[in-house]
Amino acid sequence: MDRVKTGIIGCGNISGIYLTADQRFEILQTVAVADMDMDRAQAKAEEHGAAKAVSVDDLLADPEIQIVMNLTPPFAHEEVDLRILAAGKHAYTEKPLGVDRDEGRRQVEKADEEGLLLGAAPDTFLGGGLQTCRKLIDDGAIGKPIGCAAWMMCRGHEGWHPDPEFYYMRGGGPLLDMGPYYLTALVSLLGPVKSVTGSSTISFPERTITSQPKSGTKISVECPTHVNGLLEFQSGAIGNIVMSFDTWAAEVPRIEIYGTDGTLSVPDPNSFGGPVRLFAPSTGGWEEMPLTHCYTDNSRGIGVADMAYALKNGRPHRASGQLAFHVLDAMMGIYDAWERRGYVNLESTCQRPEALPPDGLSE
Repeated sequence: MDRVKTGIIGCGNISGIYLTADQRFEILQTVAVADMDMDRAQAKAEEHGAAKAVSVDDLLADPEIQIVMNLTPPFAHEEVDLRILAAGKHAYTEKPLGVDRDEGRRQVEKADEEGLLLGAAPDTFLGGGLQTCRKLIDDGAIGKPIGCAAWMMCRGHEGWHPDPEFYYMRGGGPLLDMGPYYLTALVSLLGPVKSVTGSSTISFPERTITSQPKSGTKISVECPTHVNGLLEFQSGAIGNIVMSFDTWAAEVPRIEIYGTDGTLSVPDPNSFGGPVRLFAPSTGGWEEMPLTHCYTDNSRGIGVADMAYALKNGRPHRASGQLAFHVLDAMMGIYDAWERRGYVNLESTCQRPEALPPDGLSE
């Protein structure tokens, strides 16, 4: 098989798992990594073994590289993606697509203008757990979906992440950081969102880092850290989503989907496996369902691999820029609704991504 050569810009914490994507997906071959810090790029190149450390300019000028993964912090996503697209390469970016609608829209428009593919994380909705949920819904296991609820409750990142500041800068916060996992999963399961409302707050204006190597450093919080949103889907289903970096503990599920004939308990959308649990009135209890699809281990990079197959075969890719922009539009809508004290009709829509075959990606 002719492998699609890829490069990585941004060698931070998340890059390690992407560097191993070409070991999981035979379609990919990572040949170069770049970072503003060349020492960090060199360390990642040595960790991978087959990739070389180069400057960003050299990576973008490499004629062999077809897809570039943008793993920079959120505030740099637009600038880097536009450079990738201007260099004639397909772009796949970490989430979110941008820190506001204008950033996301410019990327989608640039990709369309250049005739290039734009993709974005998360790709966890392609994992075995969420694809099993997709199959159960599509097969009618809970009847017609009428609603959903989603929660991501934690205390934030300053206690464990080595560089947590950007989580509290513009483009950070629980909605833009973790919301893409939950909203992308919900759109994959239920289809696009029609309108939103919500509220948000900054509970703690200042945070203190307790992780190494920056323990004791103070962070001024610039973004909402506790967010509650209400979603109306085009299908008619209604849902709520709560995202928080301000909670010490919580006893709530990750996602539940409510249907006319049952309830589906959905696994952590920031993972690839289960458990998947189904409540059916006929049994009167919860039953753990066997996973019907592969990719149940950490398979980050599957969105890039799917893009590579799409590139070769001329079909749509699933973790698309259109999907990522719709999710960004929904998140921005929740913020806008709080400012306006009302509902916001989304300007975007998207195709519900095609389900994966149970045995995974192929030509």
